[in-house]
Amino acid sequence: MFSLTASMNYYLYAYPTDMRRSFYTLSGMVTNQMGKNIQDGDVFIFINRACTSMKILHMEFGGLVIYHMKLESGNFSLPILDENTNTFQITWQDLMTIVQGISTNKKPNKKRWKKPL
Repeated sequence: MFSLTASMNYYLYAYPTDMRRSFYTLSGMVTNQMGKNIQDGDVFIFINRACTSMKILHMEFGGLVIYHMKLESGNFSLPILDENTNTFQITWQDLMTIVQGISTNKKPNKKRWKKPL
């Protein structure tokens, strides 16, 4: 339960998403706008306009799961998206670099909140 692995397919929605959306509206977006089936077991990633909040929707055994990450500081660095599609397939490693704020180009890594000592 609550597991995402490198063997899964990851799809990033290319447009900003209202983070007030929940299970039914996000799964509707997967079906209607991304052209995918939520029950296939794929992982769907949504990010807000400011790139400070991320929701990940995934069908686990028994039901839907939403992982929600809101950054205390900084923002997510997204890959360059194709303008002709609203769905962008990424890998597990791509997702981890987005979440951890690691920059793949020569710019410094994105700012992240750290627990004070």
